[in-house]
Amino acid sequence: MANSWSRAKRAFGLNLCVSIPQTADVDDNCPRTAEAATGGRRASSPSAFSVVSSPGGSALTSELQPRMPTTPTPTSGGLRLRRSLSRSSKKICSICLGTMKAGQGHALFTAECSHTFHFQCITFNVKYGNYMCPVCRAKWKELPFQAPLITEHPHGRARVNPVNWSQEDGQMTVMHMLRRTNSTNQEHRPFSYFYASEPSTFDDDEPLNFQSVTGEIMQQNCVRTVEIKSVPLFSAIPKSVSQENFIVLVHVKSPNAISENSPSRNLNVAPGILWSSRAPVDLVTILDVSGSMAGTKLALLKRAMSFVIQNLGPLDRLSVIAFSSSARRLFPLRRMTESGRQQALLAVNSLVSNGGTNIAEGLRKGAKVIEERKEQNPVCSIILLSDGQDTYTMTSSLSRNPPTHQDYRSLIPLSILGHMAHKIPVHAFGFGTDHDSSAMHSISEISGGTFSFIETELVIQDAFAQCIGGLLSVVVKEMQLLVESVQPGVQIVAIKSGSYANQIEDNMLSGSINVGDLYADEERDFLVYVNLPPSQDTPQLRVCCTYRDAVSKETVTLRDDIKIERPETVASYTPSVVVDREIIRVQAAEAMQDARDAADRGALDEAVYILGEQRRRLTDSLAGLSGDQLCLALDAELREMQERMASQQRYESSGRAYLLSGLSSHSWQRATARGDSTESASLVHAYQTPSMVDMLHRSQTFSPSPPPRVPTQPIQPSRPFSARPQPR
Repeated sequence: MANSWSRAKRAFGLNLCVSIPQTADVDDNCPRTAEAATGGRRASSPSAFSVVSSPGGSALTSELQPRMPTTPTPTSGGLRLRRSLSRSSKKICSICLGTMKAGQGHALFTAECSHTFHFQCITFNVKYGNYMCPVCRAKWKELPFQAPLITEHPHGRARVNPVNWSQEDGQMTVMHMLRRTNSTNQEHRPFSYFYASEPSTFDDDEPLNFQSVTGEIMQQNCVRTVEIKSVPLFSAIPKSVSQENFIVLVHVKSPNAISENSPSRNLNVAPGILWSSRAPVDLVTILDVSGSMAGTKLALLKRAMSFVIQNLGPLDRLSVIAFSSSARRLFPLRRMTESGRQQALLAVNSLVSNGGTNIAEGLRKGAKVIEERKEQNPVCSIILLSDGQDTYTMTSSLSRNPPTHQDYRSLIPLSILGHMAHKIPVHAFGFGTDHDSSAMHSISEISGGTFSFIETELVIQDAFAQCIGGLLSVVVKEMQLLVESVQPGVQIVAIKSGSYANQIEDNMLSGSINVGDLYADEERDFLVYVNLPPSQDTPQLRVCCTYRDAVSKETVTLRDDIKIERPETVASYTPSVVVDREIIRVQAAEAMQDARDAADRGALDEAVYILGEQRRRLTDSLAGLSGDQLCLALDAELREMQERMASQQRYESSGRAYLLSGLSSHSWQRATARGDSTESASLVHAYQTPSMVDMLHRSQTFSPSPPPRVPTQPIQPSRPFSARPQPR
């Protein structure tokens, strides 16, 4: 009895149904999918599925066409994690968690293992190769599948042909029996969806359609301009004095996103992120579905992917890769039109957990999708999620503790690395406390992406929301900064740009920074160290910024002269608070790296001391004394890192991942998820853009817990499908 009850409880956490929006009116109190009036009785045959019909009509009538489940909203209970698990699993479908009442006129299924489900729910799973019971994991030999519904037949009943029918329009669900033996009379074993047929070449991506967008952009005839300015540490230096390692801050800010009040706004896309005013995205999601993802993890991953799918625009394309011991392309690169979203949601709903963790194979499959696509959207990115450690590729490296940065490079296909200006960024998400944070951070760092630490399972959707809030707002492509000396004797000696590659010419007369792509409203700060000889009051440096507008594709070049005043005398030297703040931020990032190195070799006391010293420098700095918000956030973050180094066990379980996620954020000057950073009340939310904040707000309104009947904020989730509000 205990084992049966445990399996039933696991089913409630495991099989939440992320599914497509309904297209027919369904009472809120009714289950989403087909169910029959049987008084709660099971079918008479214990070894096969039972199609139970309503006593009020035939299962083949048009009134009983399968109704699509609703997409989860704050008022739909399909994805709610029930607090009470005291109900009998015989009365609740373990896939969608909807009740299976008698007398509603819908079909139920009782499998050969005696577990019962909504017929429509189980066919969604079977369609994508899941041939095991979601409750007891028994392998089935007899499966349901879908065929055309024939509602008007001269003899009053439908005729079913045993062939591969279309599954596009009105459908009924019938049962398909797998052959029990093959030609050698051996038992036929249903194969996992990992081994389902897929093309040898992934050149089946859906064609792009830019004509309508190009027309709108030409009508707007607007190229948005990046803001660039330079600030010296001191505004004036006596002209008779030479200065070594003088610091100049170079600041750039990308254009903002077009307002949601624009008359061309597409309601299918999140407010503030207009598909006609931004670059369309090719997004490849590589999702870990190993055995450790079973239960609530997989359920919340499905819900998070549902949110992502609903917020992609009709010009964006999505592909889904699932990996465990092996990898499979679950969904081709397809535009997120209405039908595209429907198919993507069905594909995500088919995910089941089993096997080991082969991150490298998942990345290879994702790279294959990107390599072999026939057409390309202006922006391309990969989202990688894993909760475990790669036990296939990294086995030889695990003998050395820890593996080197170069070892982790072997996980990444060369096509993702590409040329410096054409990398495919992998935004990695470490899920839970057992993932390999060093590997995930290295993958993201090498490819030009970010690393986020999802410590609490319920944060996964917010973490994804923050990431796509940025990806769906790219306005600048391939930015390059060039700093040149325009006065004899002025030399560029160093550039501090975090993870952005920089180069200084041998003659020290110029230096460059490869910034790459920027989201709307993103800012970047770089420190340039120069030697200044005695001179007159003339411009000493010039900054040249070149980039390509992501929407219009026009190349833009901007210039800004850096002029440091050189009077005869200077009464007092007052440093710039803005420059001082950036110096403190760079020092904090360097302290994090030093603390990480110390902690990884077991010197936790030394690591805590390094962070403590940086906190003291921060507190005593000019920016810190002025109450600067970034300094307050840095102090809170450094304190949290110290606390997570209280013991080796805590550092291994969460401290390293938290530190690496913070290091990723500060080195790229881009928001990552860690701890409570996605909460509005958190101090640790540096670099969030308005588009990210807006998407986070939508995520937190989309699936609050516990679910209220109406959103608490005046934001309405987008309705990408035609669906009417449900009666209450």
